Amino acid sequence: MEGATCVVSVLAGLHDVIVERQKVLLEAAILAAIPKFIPSDFSTDFTALTPGENRNFDLRREFHQTLDVAPIASTAIFNGAFAEILTYNVPLLDFKEKVVGYWENPDWHIDFTTMDNTAAFTAAAALDPDTPKSLRIASFQVSPNDLVAYTAKTFGTPYKLVRLGSLEDLRAYNKRERAAHPEGENELYAKWQQSQYMQSMFSTHHETLDNDRYPGFVWSELEDVIEPR
Repeated sequence: MEGATCVVSVLAGLHDVIVERQKVLLEAAILAAIPKFIPSDFSTDFTALTPGENRNFDLRREFHQTLDVAPIASTAIFNGAFAEILTYNVPLLDFKEKVVGYWENPDWHIDFTTMDNTAAFTAAAALDPDTPKSLRIASFQVSPNDLVAYTAKTFGTPYKLVRLGSLEDLRAYNKRERAAHPEGENELYAKWQQSQYMQSMFSTHHETLDNDRYPGFVWSELEDVIEPR
């Protein structure tokens, strides 16, 4: 680590990785007198969410309890959801059933950032000697109604907009599913964890963006992620 100015953690896993191993990485950065640490967050801004409603975010919140008092500067990168999930046939955009599903509000804007945009912005932040505690980015922000309009333009026929319930319905469902499937506690992306991500996406979004912090960036658009089929 000699000569490094920042450590960027890209660890992925459960408590043993996100909390325990990341602490080891943090301690190594401090011992090497590296001035800044970027934790493996890369997610929705979980500081705006209620603890206990997203297991994977709770692990990051626990790690931050150590990071926030450590003798090293740190910056969290909040990029919302990775835009690539829109190609995974998720409830929000179901290609098989030709449905756009939503909870609570069809005009709620969701933050999406491509992996490439996230990586490039993180690299710039790592080289920036004066970053704040958190940076919020999004390649684009779209609502379920926006997705319906996009399917009409791109596929020729609009997908059906379907209300899947209220946020309280989704919250209750996730609690039931987590209790019913304790084996998921040992799985990084248990089905109930995937549903918790949906709940988080419809619960908070960026009110302001730091997209313009570094000049010369070309941010991806929805059209770059979902192509005509």
